[in-house]
Amino acid sequence: MKPFMFDTELTTEILMQIDQAIEVVRIRFSVIASPDDFLATPEGLEKLDSICMKLIAIGESVKNIDKHTDFKLLPNYPEIDWKGVKGVRDIISHHYFDLDAEEIFEICNKHIPPLHNTIKTMITDLKNRG
Repeated sequence: MKPFMFDTELTTEILMQIDQAIEVVRIRFSVIASPDDFLATPEGLEKLDSICMKLIAIGESVKNIDKHTDFKLLPNYPEIDWKGVKGVRDIISHHYFDLDAEEIFEICNKHIPPLHNTIKTMITDLKNRG
């Protein structure tokens, strides 16, 4: 198998940062049972804000991986909507005051777990093929 034509060490480091950010999202989201939990209390709003900050960091890091790998790594993992991951970053960053707690709840509930699994797989794959 041909070695990767990009810096696997740097890419692995970025993936590990994403993995850590996802773990923080999962921990913070673990006390949220419904979208209303984000909005009902000041603590809920803090959870929403802090989760959004991590989602921005994840999206930005995915963009960086795409650039560092000359857009060749992410297509190997089609189970994730990478455009959507990057798009969430853009939406939160540029339309923050229009945030929809239901959308953030849906992202955390349905999309973060498979993203987390895929990021872990990518880290393992890069370490094995690096």
